[in-house]
Formats: sequence, structure tokens, C-alpha cells
Amino acid sequence: MYTSFAIISVIVLLYSLLAGKIEKAPISGPMVFLSLGMILGPLIFHVLNIHIGLEQYKVLAEFSLALVLFTDAAKSNLIILNRNRRIPYHLLLIGLPLTILFGWLIGILIFPDFSFVELAILATILAPTDAALGEPVVSNKQVPTKIREGINVESGLNDGICVPILLLLITMHSIQANEHITITYGIGVFIKQIGLGFLVGAGVVFLAETLMKHGFNKKWIEDSWKPTIIIMIAITCFTLSQAIGGSGFIAAFVGGLFFDHRYKDNKLELLVGAHGLGKIMTAIVWVVFGSLITVHIIHHITWDILLYALASLTIIRIIPVLMCLLSNCLTKYQKFFIAWFGPRGLASIVFAALVLEEKLPHGDTIVLTAFSTILLSVFAHGISAGPMAAVFKQKE
Repeated sequence: MYTSFAIISVIVLLYSLLAGKIEKAPISGPMVFLSLGMILGPLIFHVLNIHIGLEQYKVLAEFSLALVLFTDAAKSNLIILNRNRRIPYHLLLIGLPLTILFGWLIGILIFPDFSFVELAILATILAPTDAALGEPVVSNKQVPTKIREGINVESGLNDGICVPILLLLITMHSIQANEHITITYGIGVFIKQIGLGFLVGAGVVFLAETLMKHGFNKKWIEDSWKPTIIIMIAITCFTLSQAIGGSGFIAAFVGGLFFDHRYKDNKLELLVGAHGLGKIMTAIVWVVFGSLITVHIIHHITWDILLYALASLTIIRIIPVLMCLLSNCLTKYQKFFIAWFGPRGLASIVFAALVLEEKLPHGDTIVLTAFSTILLSVFAHGISAGPMAAVFKQKE
């Protein structure tokens, strides 16, 4: 056990020392971690043997995603975002439903044996984009600010929005034949998840920020505790919302946005600790994915799974996004850039784990398809991020 811990620690340590150099190349952090997990794990050299249950892995991925969402939102430029709010609004209110619809329609052709609900579940699992995988784009100053902020907000909110949709679909599948889900029930689930997420995120940050200011003014906060404050605010937003039936992901992202709006003093200094821990946890998620998950899925990938995975990263994502951005004042390349950069990652991992626990008739195929899409996305979006962002500089 300690051998595997030591290997993971060395991987993350070496990457942290070389990150500035590595990230200038056309590769991303998740690509490096996932590849090393595959190479050192049972798939090839078998020196990295990780023994972790599905529930523990899901919790690790959830906490990683919550930290990433909070810190990314807390670093957002709300003034620029408000000026260009049409992009994320259209992506979330039009693009996201269309993406799920397209995923369902393509699924009918590729997986004819799936039920209506199973196809909708698969489409919903792969609809949200990943804030962590999108970081090479979101943090690249060559990309116009309005594009970066739009992609960041989309990835921050779409997974939280998909949570109640996924739960509703799972509930629909588990009910007896003589029962039915009413529109009122569906709306209630959606409002509870989203509404509580917003309230918890804003409420926790309001109280924490008020206490922080008081603590700093009175010099009650010791220097050694400062890096932990944001970490605990983000985790509290997530866990409290989950505990009372809301969306923890919505709470984490809304909390980050509210913190950005409320707190201005030495904000970036306080965010460093949480941002760093989020990077470490995300790195571990990808090493484990490469070592533990990949070895179980790579030998079970069939042509239909691969076909859907490729469709999910291309037409299922690109066409709906281009449609929802028709009325936006963007160039053709800017629209295509946003449409292409819909990487799948932590949220889809968490959703797939939830579905696997439900024992659906085609649950294994759904999870294999989701994980195969994530695997392709890590490399496809990681390799293309730098070159495609550089095009903006060439067009200036």
C-alpha cells in the first residue's frame, strides 16, 4: 500500500517541480497523470497497485471537483462575465438541453437495446464539461477573456444542473410499472437541488467572509491557518448542500462567485492553498483512473462504445453549441473553439459511479462508454488546447 502511495507522491512532486516547463508543451497535466497511471499500473509494468473501492474513488473525485469549482469561480472576473453573460447563458439554457437531446438521439442509433431512460442517463452523464480539464484554456491569456469566462462558468454550473436531472432519471428507472413521476415532482427535485445549492453557497460564504474580516481586523487568525480557510469554506459549501439535499457542485461554484464578489483583500493569496490542494487531489484522481479504471475498461471497449464516445466529443457537443451561439457576436472560429472545448472529466466520473451503483440493465455499458469518452477527452482536448489557443494570437 505504501509503495503505491510513494509512487503517486513522487509523480505529483516531480510534476509540481516541472509544471511550468511541461505545461508550455502541447500536453496537459491530466494527460501526464493518466498516462503514468496506465504505464505504471497493471496495464503495463504493474508496479502501481491501487486498491480503492468505487465509493471511495467517487468521494475523492467529488471533493476534487468541489475545490476546483470554488477556486475557479473565486478567480472569475465578474465585471467581464456580466458584460459577456450571453455566452454562458446560451450554453447552459440552450446548449446543455440540446446536448442531452442530441446524446439521446445518437444513442438510439448506436444502442438500440437501451431503454428511453438509459439513453437519457448516458446523455446526461456526458453532458457536463470539466473545469479542471478546461484549465489549459481558461488560464491561457491568448484566448479572449469573454471566451475564457464563458467556458469557465459553463463548466462550473452545468454539472450542478445535471445532478437533479440525473437523479430524476434514475428515479424514473427504479419506479414500479404502475407508478409514475409527475411534472410537479420533477420540478420539485430540480428546484430543491438548484435552489438549495445557491442558498448554501451564498449563505456559507456570507457568514465565513463576515467572520474572516472580523478575524483579520482583530488579528485572531494565525498565519498557519490562513491557507486552510478557503479549503474549508469550499468543502463546507459542498458537504452542507449535499447533506440537506441540494447540489454540492452548484453550492461550491456559487460560493466561489459570491466570495469573488464579496471579498477583495488579499484574495489571491488566500486562494493559493485551496487551488494547490485541488491540483493535488485532481492529479491523484487521474493517476488512479489511469491505473485502476483503464485496465478494466480497455479490454471491453466495443465498436459501438467507441463510436458513441467519438460522437459525444464531436457532433453531440459541437452541433448544439454552434446552434445556441448563432445569435452571439462571435467569429466562426470563436464559436467552434467554444464548441470543441467541452472536455469530460471529474463530473462524468462521479455520475458514472452513481449509475453503476443503481444496477441498471445496461449499466455496465453506460459506465464503459462514459469512461471511454473521458479517456479520449483527456488526450484529445489536452493535445489541442495549446495549438488552438495560439490561433487567437495569430489572428490579432
